[in-house]
Amino acid sequence: MTAVRQRKGSKGKDPGPSIQHLKPECTAESIERLTTGGFSWWTILCLIIGSIVGVSLGLLCCIYVATLHENDLWFSNIKEVEREISFRTECGLYYSYYKQMLKAPSIQQGLYELMHDNTTESKRTINILQRMNIYQEVFLSILYRILHIQAYLEPIYFYIYTVFALQTVYVIALFITSWLLSNSWLAGALTGVWYILNRVDTTRVEFTISLRENWSIPFLALQVAAITCYLRPQLKPINQTLVLWLVFVATFCFCLTWQFNQFILLVQALIIFTLDCLDFFTAEQAMNLYLIQVLSLLSVWLMQFCNSMILGSLVLSFIVSALFIRHFQTGLKTGGFVTRIGKLSLHTLLVFTLTFLINYSAKRILQLKSDEHIFKFIKVKLGFGATRDFDASLYLCEEAFGLLPLDTFERLAGTVMLYPYLCTLSALFILFLLVALSNLSSSGSGQMSWETEEKTFRMRPDVAYNLLHTIFFGLLAFSTMRMKYLWTGHMCAFAAFGVCGKEVWTLYLRVLHCNTKTTMRLIRYSVPIVILAFLYYKFWPRLREEVSELREFYDPDTVELMEWIRLKTPNRAVFAGSMQLLAGIKLCTGRVLTNHPHYEDQALRERTREVYQIYARQSAEEVHKVLSSVGADYIVLEDSICYERRHSRGCRLRDLLDLANGHIMDGSGENDPDLVPASHPRFCEAIKTDVPPYSALFTRVFKNKTFHVYKLKKAKKKKKAESGR
Repeated sequence: MTAVRQRKGSKGKDPGPSIQHLKPECTAESIERLTTGGFSWWTILCLIIGSIVGVSLGLLCCIYVATLHENDLWFSNIKEVEREISFRTECGLYYSYYKQMLKAPSIQQGLYELMHDNTTESKRTINILQRMNIYQEVFLSILYRILHIQAYLEPIYFYIYTVFALQTVYVIALFITSWLLSNSWLAGALTGVWYILNRVDTTRVEFTISLRENWSIPFLALQVAAITCYLRPQLKPINQTLVLWLVFVATFCFCLTWQFNQFILLVQALIIFTLDCLDFFTAEQAMNLYLIQVLSLLSVWLMQFCNSMILGSLVLSFIVSALFIRHFQTGLKTGGFVTRIGKLSLHTLLVFTLTFLINYSAKRILQLKSDEHIFKFIKVKLGFGATRDFDASLYLCEEAFGLLPLDTFERLAGTVMLYPYLCTLSALFILFLLVALSNLSSSGSGQMSWETEEKTFRMRPDVAYNLLHTIFFGLLAFSTMRMKYLWTGHMCAFAAFGVCGKEVWTLYLRVLHCNTKTTMRLIRYSVPIVILAFLYYKFWPRLREEVSELREFYDPDTVELMEWIRLKTPNRAVFAGSMQLLAGIKLCTGRVLTNHPHYEDQALRERTREVYQIYARQSAEEVHKVLSSVGADYIVLEDSICYERRHSRGCRLRDLLDLANGHIMDGSGENDPDLVPASHPRFCEAIKTDVPPYSALFTRVFKNKTFHVYKLKKAKKKKKAESGR
């Protein structure tokens, strides 16, 4: 188990913004004026100051997480094997391909080895570029070669510094989003500060460096910023085209770097669909955003050698259905309120029905089962019965895939972010409902709510998009804790927009009958400054203390295991064990694996379930047969799994295996009536007795306090030897 230890020694009718009345601010239209020559020196000064603040906060976040990473592990002072072990679970698997590319004699040879890989899964040759999202590792390895910086920067530092630098991109993207929404760079400053102070809930990059989401979420934030800019009123056509290209590039990079991109884009497509149906978007805006999603996914499909999981994704089926039904269902936005409600209900029903028909057909034609486990997981999360499915249970029993803990809100409230967020969310959601009702009650004039002067309630489309974005991804975070990192960063930008923007303050000041320009301006500048001053007073000492706390990497048992494997086993030896440990073995030693943590393949999931019988109640002969069938030479048993106490009964790995095998679980507690007692002892315990038949099939070759390594004896050779006698 990897660990760290303390280091020794160490007036108000118009709620929308008006450029003419906001000269002290730097608005998105100011940027447009700057490019066309119609600008003032104050505008230029605001843009310069805001840009400097945004970049500075981004760099500060980058330095902050890099410092925490160094101080937590003493990364600069530990051995290379210890550095590699610090890449936990699947992170080690992804980093191993970066290392593999650098070790290759040439870039062409490295790419060939990735496309014809026979070390990641024994007895199989797979295309890693097709199976996994590792183009970022390929790109970095090529960049490291051509920059000729080998004498100045170690490969591992080039890798981790690049990931930390993406945090700069992330913070700047959030900064721009809140700036565009509020027309004040103070909102961006507040966003950046909140993001850093809520680090525990906004990112985990400092200890899961190569996790796919740490690569992709910054591009998602950049995409949201670009969409926010695209949806602003009166944006010129030439600027719309440029912004749409930025949306495409950001979406493409997001999709290319994370295998779960299709599920995130599905949520985003549902947001676009909702806003289009309720007249917050024009048909052209919705069409453009849909097409960008499709083009991005198809581009990634080509880059990943026609990965069938992308063609069989729900988001592609949904977009095709939405565009197809919309094309044939004319007059969708005409008629009175009741008529439009009926049309929208029928439209929604047709779209969802066609979506499932297309998706079902695509998966049958493509024989796609790669994402089967995800839908089983979602089914149980939605409460449609319990399951004994081993793959779905692996997710359900992990804390990261459970409900969002309530202490998350205590931490967010401690930084004074939760309160303005909830005030902004509640006020704008009520306004959103009123505007939606107003839009549906209109007789299809074809004009957007923010364009029609006579309407009482108005909401800009960029505000409406960000409102639904935070609601939809908030619900996703509530259901699955790991998804909170998609929500909390945008939460910072949305809360800052509420503090510094006119929309929310206009609503509240109208209720108090004091909605004047002077009051509005005073509040919008004083409140964020007061909050920033309070945050500095409360948290600056804590941040200084945090970055001065020194620890060091400490995992001697794993280091000993890796060194033994590297020195005492053949280079082509095949190892079986837990997915997490095997990823580290591949990275540190380059040995062949039977299975690994990248779980988006049905054949691999079936093999993993077979290999994991080493922790089930199975006979020695059955385990040996299974391991031999996958080509294993060695098995690594971990006491932390065999005698696991981290999870409660029913969620321990041995319990999941017992349930899948139809056996009664260990320990006191209830069991389902159809479960039966196993006829064999637990393999990982019984093999340590070193009695027949275990001693006849396995030989212990390594042992320490955490790991036990056994070598498989070749049963066929033994029989031949006996017959020779």
